[in-house]
Amino acid sequence: MWLCLATTSYCLSADVPSPAGIAGGRRIDYLRSIASEKDVKPTRSFWNKVLDLVAGAPKFRHLVRPYAITTDSRGRIIVTDPGAQMVHIFDFAQKKYHHLEGGRHLRFESPIGVATDADDNIYVTDSVRGHIFVFDRDRHFRRFLGERGGEGIFKRPTGIVVDSAQRRIYLSDTLRHKIFILDLEGNVLGNFGERGSAPGQLNFPTDLAWRDGELLVLDSMNFRVQGFDPSGRLRRVFGHLGNSTGSLSRPKGLAVDSEGDIYTAEALLETVQIFDGDGHFLYYFGNTGTGPGEFQLPAGVWIDHHDRIFVADSLNRRVQAFQFSRARERGMP
Repeated sequence: MWLCLATTSYCLSADVPSPAGIAGGRRIDYLRSIASEKDVKPTRSFWNKVLDLVAGAPKFRHLVRPYAITTDSRGRIIVTDPGAQMVHIFDFAQKKYHHLEGGRHLRFESPIGVATDADDNIYVTDSVRGHIFVFDRDRHFRRFLGERGGEGIFKRPTGIVVDSAQRRIYLSDTLRHKIFILDLEGNVLGNFGERGSAPGQLNFPTDLAWRDGELLVLDSMNFRVQGFDPSGRLRRVFGHLGNSTGSLSRPKGLAVDSEGDIYTAEALLETVQIFDGDGHFLYYFGNTGTGPGEFQLPAGVWIDHHDRIFVADSLNRRVQAFQFSRARERGMP
């Protein structure tokens, strides 16, 4: 894995993952990769293995093209996979795996964005179906959001976040160049954005993230991130097109850690880049490859309440997990 600072040309690299030091005692450590149902299953017993010889080994579901990630209050890792046309749910605490294929006789065609609310309901956007699929915490399908008299409201729903405190859903519609605001029942309360490159305008927005009452929008084809208040008023803009670190060439995922720093997956450079709350580039980690801490076309990024960083490493058909920590959390002065 590589980790490089913005203020120096020095980069840390290793054949296998090792602690990556960052200014101020911060650090990112590689944890593990998740590639299939088998990763979450307990070790099979001797008698299970004997049965395998008779009946054949079980077929485990694998990630095909993971795209977006979230976690719920129980620590389950939920991954959209448009390549497999399903959503994977990895429950390491219970050593169980589940998957979602759609609902009400309508299968997923291209599940892209995923979010959970305070009750662990699961919201999945399907960019081709034009709907949001809603499931309860026990994975039962509940309803579609986005239907209106047989005609969908959304053209290409992608990124989604839920503000449970205000009972609001924020959704990026990439082809409409808009952000929709909905209540938890799916009623559209408003929208903002129009196509353009001026501050506040959008050009194929994709991923969304929530940061201290501010909605961050990955304004993909303007190669920038814009921040809006909950009603859609512009607060900040940062980012520019380029082919070097600190620029946004093919930005994909968007996430925020506990210190308010902003992470973007950069698919061209195959790294994860980190900016402070004002948009100043800080450092990046990762490089091109198939080993631990390396990426091929990274897509979604998610950071949970324990500052575990999950990256959808799409062409490597896996999710990689890292741990962000500070010196005081490790008992250091």
